[in-house]
Amino acid sequence: MEITAGSHVWVEDQELAWVDGVVTSVNGNEAEVETINGNQVTTKLSKLYPKDMEAPDTGVDDMTKLSYLHEPAVLHNLAIRYGIKEIYTYCGNILIAINPFQAISHLYDTKLMDSYKGAQLGDRSPHVFAITDVAYRAMNNEGKSNSILVSGESGAGKTETTKMIMRYLAYLGGHAAAEARTVERKVLESNPVLEAFGNAKTVRNNNSSRFGKFVEIQFDARGQISGAAIRTYLLEKSRVCQISEPERNYHCFYLLCAAPPKEIEKYKLGDPKSFHYLNKSSCYELVGVDDSHDYLATKKAMDIVGISVGEQDAIFRIVAAILHLGNIAFALEGEDSSVLEDDKAKFHLQVAAELLMCDLEALETALCKRNMVTPEEVIKRSLDPLGAAISRDGLAKTIYARLFDWLVKKINVSIGQDPDSKCLIGVLDIYGFESFKTSSFEQFCINFTNEKLQQHFNQHVFKMEQSVYQEEEIDWSYIDFVDNQDVLDLIEKKPGGIISLLDETCMFPKSTHETFAQKLYQTFKDHKRFVKPKLARTEFTIVHYAGEVQYQCDQFLDKNKDYIVPEHQELLSTSKCSFIASLFPSLNAETPKSGKFSSIGSRFKLQLQQLMDILNSTEPHYIRCIKPNSDLRPEIFENVSVLQQLRSGGVLEAIRVKCEGYPTNRIFSEFLERFSILAPEVLKENVEENVACKSIMEKVGLSNYQIGKTKIFLRAGQMAELDGRKAKLLGESAKVIQKQVRSRIARKRYVRVQTASICIQTVLRGQLACESLKFRKRTAAAVKIQKSARRKSASRKYTNIISSAVVVQTGIRAIVAHNEFRSKMQNRSATIQAATEEEEKDSGKEEEDIGKEEKDIGKEEKDIGKEEKDIGKEEKDSGKEVKEPEDKEPEKQPTVKVQEKEELPDPPVAVLEQNEPDKPDVSPDKEQEVTEESNELYHIVKEISSPIQDVLTAEDLPSEVEQLKVLLIGEKKRADEYQKQHAETQELSEQRRKKLEETEKKVHQLQESLNRLHQVQNQPLHRLLELTTLIIRTTLMLHQLAQILHFQLQVMIQPTTLVPVLKLPRCMLKTLQPLKLQVLRTVIRRGHLMTTSDGSLCFCFFLSVDDRYKHNFSRESQCRHAKHKPHSYT
Repeated sequence: MEITAGSHVWVEDQELAWVDGVVTSVNGNEAEVETINGNQVTTKLSKLYPKDMEAPDTGVDDMTKLSYLHEPAVLHNLAIRYGIKEIYTYCGNILIAINPFQAISHLYDTKLMDSYKGAQLGDRSPHVFAITDVAYRAMNNEGKSNSILVSGESGAGKTETTKMIMRYLAYLGGHAAAEARTVERKVLESNPVLEAFGNAKTVRNNNSSRFGKFVEIQFDARGQISGAAIRTYLLEKSRVCQISEPERNYHCFYLLCAAPPKEIEKYKLGDPKSFHYLNKSSCYELVGVDDSHDYLATKKAMDIVGISVGEQDAIFRIVAAILHLGNIAFALEGEDSSVLEDDKAKFHLQVAAELLMCDLEALETALCKRNMVTPEEVIKRSLDPLGAAISRDGLAKTIYARLFDWLVKKINVSIGQDPDSKCLIGVLDIYGFESFKTSSFEQFCINFTNEKLQQHFNQHVFKMEQSVYQEEEIDWSYIDFVDNQDVLDLIEKKPGGIISLLDETCMFPKSTHETFAQKLYQTFKDHKRFVKPKLARTEFTIVHYAGEVQYQCDQFLDKNKDYIVPEHQELLSTSKCSFIASLFPSLNAETPKSGKFSSIGSRFKLQLQQLMDILNSTEPHYIRCIKPNSDLRPEIFENVSVLQQLRSGGVLEAIRVKCEGYPTNRIFSEFLERFSILAPEVLKENVEENVACKSIMEKVGLSNYQIGKTKIFLRAGQMAELDGRKAKLLGESAKVIQKQVRSRIARKRYVRVQTASICIQTVLRGQLACESLKFRKRTAAAVKIQKSARRKSASRKYTNIISSAVVVQTGIRAIVAHNEFRSKMQNRSATIQAATEEEEKDSGKEEEDIGKEEKDIGKEEKDIGKEEKDIGKEEKDSGKEVKEPEDKEPEKQPTVKVQEKEELPDPPVAVLEQNEPDKPDVSPDKEQEVTEESNELYHIVKEISSPIQDVLTAEDLPSEVEQLKVLLIGEKKRADEYQKQHAETQELSEQRRKKLEETEKKVHQLQESLNRLHQVQNQPLHRLLELTTLIIRTTLMLHQLAQILHFQLQVMIQPTTLVPVLKLPRCMLKTLQPLKLQVLRTVIRRGHLMTTSDGSLCFCFFLSVDDRYKHNFSRESQCRHAKHKPHSYT
């Protein structure tokens, strides 16, 4: 980009590293810039970098997305994100983590862990969980071990980041069963134990790891944690005896001093200020840390990792003994011997001996004397106070180092390792780059380790990738980077390296640190990475990748010697405490080769090489931790310090490589195996692997790739794009498979439900059939009862009617005969009187007339008697026809169809038929009586027709179903019999209907005879006789029709209703009034005589609903067969 006046640029600044401004003018190769803080700066154009004015205000989560890739852009992006508490940022596949120096609770909760599970890198915001998830999925998908390397200077947050990694791996690989002490929980709880005994406060970090730790977490084939192993490197033993302001000793000493009072009394402890190993620094407490609470938490963690209560007691006895050893002071006695300084020293010596459970005098001797072995004898040599103090500190350091090694071994044994595990994820948490005012042997080893890790990073990111590009012959622009191989050669080259020279110097008894320093000056005087400070005698400077560090080699020789004083070994191996004795086995039990010199430096170099071999066999993932400020305070971002860490950590070079190179590569077979699903038709063609890979990339539409000889190389983000498309395709395929599976499952479920519903329906239908059968039985029984009652009632009424009719007829005939007789007697008297008067005239003629009259009367009487006999005969015939259907009972009743949910109507009040024009007056008492009878009948019928509930249990269903099947078969047979009987009943009804027609003809003939009789006899009594006979015959006809049609009407019994049967005109009332109506009332007892509105006399019956239907059906049948309207009897 060409820089002109008005361009927004970044310019260097001593305080802020880089500051943005606007170019005001350009003069040749120089430009004037007005910075944002108002300063005018003149600088060369080559030192100006353009600023992206369209960059988002919240920064970008992956710095490979920056439009301008340079130092100020990277630094500004990190500062913006840190300001909004976004502490994680991607740099391609590398995660940059900035220590917030404050707790962010929501950033590590379980809900957030669940959201990162299985997510593609870049789908969610940058996080340590995302890098860990990528490593875990790569291990499961490719079957290759992975490692996560957490690096950064002291105080950058490596230890906390490592704990979050282990916590997320425990979440991913945790077992489903909630066990009391699972492997993953032991792995997590090992952190508090190791931190208590291996971490301390330093100048740069309140919880600095003073040892290196590499945790191998092993997984089984299912991806669950099956074992773990913890490897530690180079514990800083000198810290036990030496600390400086404002540092602290190891945390465990302060935790034990803050223990409950009983334990303090037990171990005879007190204020930390009273102990020599702790009061060399005035820092005894940490801000925001409660040592008493952490003491209990540490003991709880020990319980979880499998350290017993007895072992815990022994551990804290040793820690307390070390504090008491530090308080043993010595005084000069004679020329070169030493003794205990005072009673206080004697007290601490006694307490230390009690805690270590060893002999008091033996302990004092081991501190103040040395044995010199000569060929002839063993000579005891006294030590001066300084030598005794050195011996005391050596014993304390040895005891603590052995205790720490035992803790690591105990944790590994408790967690256990899986010999069958083929995949692991290694997490490296090792001290960061250190540079103090007085840097000694420990800092030398720490920085050597960081140089090794930086070389691994360079090899993986720079050298290895570029060499692969050249071997694969792909287009690639070479990027220069700072290679630290020369620094490693300076330190570890054999022979000629610093460590080799140190070992050589240690092997000579008379060598001193000055002779060692002079040897370094002479050997490396021309090395560009080695610098001798001016006027220095024991100092030297190494130019590390992170900067220059000056080392003080005063104690290099002592700290490099790996040996234990034989007196100390013999003393502690005979301790009465089995735990302490096990830490110091006898000299015969140990197997060092005699004459073989062993140094700390050489051993550490070997351990470091083994670590690098493990890392080189895994797929590495890098997390660079950044410390934002040296004050360890939140929300402070020091640009200069952060930029120096970015430079020294190789982050800027990594960004360049990620953007300009191909960070992802796969051999053809692996690529095809992983992404052939995106183009399955490619595999069907017999083509070369490189052609198939190219075809897949062309089909998915990605162009940022290159095909090498054996591998395909992808730009940053291309692998994530392929994985995303694969996941999408698999998701769609999974949906189809799930749909088919769900359809099959649903069909199976449907078939099961259908089968079950059929069984249930069968049972319910059987139950309903049982209920229906019971109801039909009750209905049939009710019908039989009703039939019997009606037959008995009808028979009684018929008998009463016949008797009443005979009485009425007898009375009427007697009256008629009496009147005729009186009339004849009157006529005879008149005739005799007239004959007397005219006896003489017509005596002979009169006698003849009287004889004729008597004959005529006798003839009439014979005719009347004959007619009465005919009427009686017809009445007998009618009585037989009426009685015949009553006496003849059908064998089976027709089946009555009952609905399952039939509701009975409310009981109606007795009313007149709606087709009658006039309503007769009914007495209130009679209406109340009728209503009560109707209600009683309604409740009886409702009780009979109510459904019968039958509760079946699930256990009775099979047997009940079988019974129901048998009952259903029986019911089918009965239904067939009922159908046959119904057909027979219809035939019988047809015969009765024919008889009814014949009866109607006879009634019609009888009516004609009565009409003729009425023409002959015009007297009122003859008309009354006719009407009475007509009433009787009509009543008999109605009952006859009701009985004949009784089996054809399937109607439920209903309340009674007044039905008008006969009306008498008002003119007849005068004729009937003089008579005694008792006989007539006897004849029509079932009904009522009522006077209608027109003055006529209405005769009504109380009929039930089925009687009413029978009545109407009878009259309609008469009309249909007689082919004329029903008679209106008036």
